[in-house]
Amino acid sequence: MEEPLDKFEQSLEQSTRLKAIIDTAIDGIITIDSKGIIETVNPAAARIFGYQPEEIIGKNIKVLMPEPDRGLHDRYIKNYHRTGVGQIIGKGREVLGKKKDGTVFPFLLSISEVKLQDKQIFTGIVHDITELKEAEKALRVSENKINSIIQAAVDGIITINTRGIIEMVNPAAAKLFGYEGHELIGKSINLLMPEPDKSRHDGYMHHYHATGEKRIIGIGREVTGLRKDGSIFPFYLSISEVQLAGRKVYTGFVHDITKQKLSEERLRRYAAELERSNRELQDFAYVSSHDLQEPLRKIQAFGDRLKTKEYDNLSEQGKDYVDRMLNAASRMQNLINDLLDFSRVTTKSKPFVEVNLDNILTGVISDLEVTIEKTGTRIIRSPLPVIEAEPTQMRQLFQNMLSNAIKFRKENESPVINIYAKNLQRQAHLTATPGDELTEIYVEDNGIGFDEKYLDRIFNIFQRLEGQKYEGSGIGLAICRKIAIRHGGNVTAQSQPGIGTRFIITLALKHPEETHESNGY
Repeated sequence: MEEPLDKFEQSLEQSTRLKAIIDTAIDGIITIDSKGIIETVNPAAARIFGYQPEEIIGKNIKVLMPEPDRGLHDRYIKNYHRTGVGQIIGKGREVLGKKKDGTVFPFLLSISEVKLQDKQIFTGIVHDITELKEAEKALRVSENKINSIIQAAVDGIITINTRGIIEMVNPAAAKLFGYEGHELIGKSINLLMPEPDKSRHDGYMHHYHATGEKRIIGIGREVTGLRKDGSIFPFYLSISEVQLAGRKVYTGFVHDITKQKLSEERLRRYAAELERSNRELQDFAYVSSHDLQEPLRKIQAFGDRLKTKEYDNLSEQGKDYVDRMLNAASRMQNLINDLLDFSRVTTKSKPFVEVNLDNILTGVISDLEVTIEKTGTRIIRSPLPVIEAEPTQMRQLFQNMLSNAIKFRKENESPVINIYAKNLQRQAHLTATPGDELTEIYVEDNGIGFDEKYLDRIFNIFQRLEGQKYEGSGIGLAICRKIAIRHGGNVTAQSQPGIGTRFIITLALKHPEETHESNGY
């Protein structure tokens, strides 16, 4: 009696172990009879479908199915019993399940058939893949988003494998090189390279794979490309290396710089033309200071002799001619001197040093002391900054501005000139470099003013809005603007006739010429 008892105990122990395994399994396990009636449900299956086990034991398995599987299930079982041909038994596939709350979810179902002594049962293993499907969906959305970005990118994007074969090319890259996308897929990347890069590319890739030495990967540089029509163009290429599962690919980002190069060439030509123009201006200054001055001096000298020695012998008309000749010579002398001053802003420029603009203004006011007292001018001043500049030109700038404000005063009103400064970050000023600090000097007067439609005109040489009413050649404001531009800024004005004028002088606090040299200007 002991031996059968031992076998019973072993069988009981084995049955208990199997039940424990089934009850603690992560995946759901359901058994049904030959008619589809649920006989057992482990806790995982009940939890997956949202039921308590006792709620579904004894029910038809189709209670866990959405349509159309729900309506087809009984027919499927009958067909299997009749033909022995199963569509899922022993194979497994992805199907949909219906939870107690009516939600439908995906799971992997594998069914095995078990034939006992007196009956036939089917065991289904249920693996919930809801999270997997959501992850796949999120991945597809991400891939679609990335693909949309790549397809719509303005710059070209090309992916190659380790042998240099093109695997992906976006529309921008295909268009840039003059191809259709399908014409490039599967071709070597050196198809898009002119010589000598075309011949060297395979060697470069071999060298990189052998040594790991990077010449462009992760660095980026300017290169040239070969279009389908044979034309060569410049572009900036940056390459990234991507390690995929089991293999490596390289992605190149192509930014066309054809327009940039054309702009650089135009700028280079402009700089060369400007240099030539400056040389001509220097030559003109030399001619003005020598060749023109000498005959003018003779006219003035002989005119003076005529006026001192022969003046009484001349008729009234002759005396008028002499006076007009000497006045014209004097004006010509002033024009030549003003032109020389204008040319010296750049041709005779000196190194920049630290300049206290307050001290410069004090010196200019002192120089103009007689004129200021004579006209009853009142000057209101606020502290001005220290900048890097050429002191002589700063003195010339302030002297022109103050003289201008005094000259163009109202007839029955004493001039009032207000001078103050503001510091600001560099904006879109002429010759400006982003990020540098500027100062704005304001020179405000209560003079005759002008119509702002003539704003550009007043800064051109020899342009005078008031004709011969006021003395001068009309070159003073042109000199002021040229000085301001050389010091990293500009000059502009705000005005109304009869109200007065506000001149705004923009100057860089630091020496701007170093920046120009580093940019090749």
